[in-house]
Amino acid sequence: MFLLKSTQSEKLMALAKYNYDALGQRIRLQEFGQYKNQTFYFDVLLLYNLGVMYSINYKNNTCYKKPLSVDFHPLEIPQDATLLGQVVLGSSSGPGQGVLVNSWAGNLQMKNGTEAKYISTVTEFGCIPVSTLFHTVRTGWMMTSFFNNVIGLVDPQQLIPPPFCRGAQLVEEHGEEPVTFFSLFQK
Repeated sequence: MFLLKSTQSEKLMALAKYNYDALGQRIRLQEFGQYKNQTFYFDVLLLYNLGVMYSINYKNNTCYKKPLSVDFHPLEIPQDATLLGQVVLGSSSGPGQGVLVNSWAGNLQMKNGTEAKYISTVTEFGCIPVSTLFHTVRTGWMMTSFFNNVIGLVDPQQLIPPPFCRGAQLVEEHGEEPVTFFSLFQK
């Protein structure tokens, strides 16, 4: 499963392979991209159930562990979202030529007290994410497009820290906020 992320104001473009486990509250992102004309790569494992994030470096067989926000936001449409409309992506002229999707909008209260806006598009059948627009005052609009989604866990091992991470100590930097899913994209 892959996602493509870009921002309006921060000049970020990234492609990530991701693994997602809603029941276990785990996400793995292996991402590369460009931020302000600098190329980057990161590999992170977000274990919301344990409140930690592992930043993994297979090249050096190292990792560090940081506190993670306790808020797990599943890839779902919030109950208070407003339906914007339903459209067919592709064509409705013939069978199998298009995908029926619903677009939803709403506001989310962030941990720091600010409000974020979102617009999410999901398939009508299965509620599979297609795209999300997310707006904060700090970043402007951030767009995420999802593709090659698979229902279920393709490789559950991707959601377990590698053996060289066993001794990693929790690193808390003074004055730094705990990591959140969206803060990974707000360099």
